[in-house]
Amino acid sequence: MKVFNGFANTSNQEPTPVPAAFFIELLPEIDHLAELKVTLYAMWFLFQQEGGIRFITEADFQSDELLMSGLAESPQTRQSALQEGLERAVARGTLLRAFTVDQQTLYFLNTERGRATLKGLEKGAWTPEAIPHAHVRLTPDRPNIFRLYEENIGALTPIIADALEDAEKTYPTQWIEDAFRIAVENNVRRWRYIEAILKSWQEEQRDGTNRRDSQENRQRYVQGKYGDIGEY
Repeated sequence: MKVFNGFANTSNQEPTPVPAAFFIELLPEIDHLAELKVTLYAMWFLFQQEGGIRFITEADFQSDELLMSGLAESPQTRQSALQEGLERAVARGTLLRAFTVDQQTLYFLNTERGRATLKGLEKGAWTPEAIPHAHVRLTPDRPNIFRLYEENIGALTPIIADALEDAEKTYPTQWIEDAFRIAVENNVRRWRYIEAILKSWQEEQRDGTNRRDSQENRQRYVQGKYGDIGEY
């Protein structure tokens, strides 16, 4: 089981609204994990769309690697797990389904808006091709450098904030995350220490495959020339 590290600061993230009826009527009844996942995913996906006409296609479900990997461990069984989850959600009445002339499968949330949207499609009032459709995906929320600092080092000061901005423009995101990780693991929670690691990687022309994760390299940052770096 992968351990969840906890919710990060969500003040800059727009929450996805979930109707109260989901918790009162649906959650106690849903007894299939794939059904639960596709239902929640559909709610999230539809909220990311814009305009009055919102739908999710079967291809949208299929193309999201994080969703599909969470439906089944084996790649060979993920499609069948998705189909079962969708069939159950449609049978329960949570999702409404429609088939287009070009053999697309569309899904709508069974709300007043969703029902009206489906009715409009059936009457020919709109076509999927004419509606902007954002192809959003589940992606890990990669923390920015300010949040990394506040969560792992301490409160920001104007001087530190300026230094962090410069670092974010200078170094790849993965380098920054790796440098913070090394500082935390070695319990050397100082920006100058992290900055020294980044500068050394830049001087050594560190590439994306050189993660410097060995114990020997970790000791280098504790006992070597960076070990006595003080606070900023």
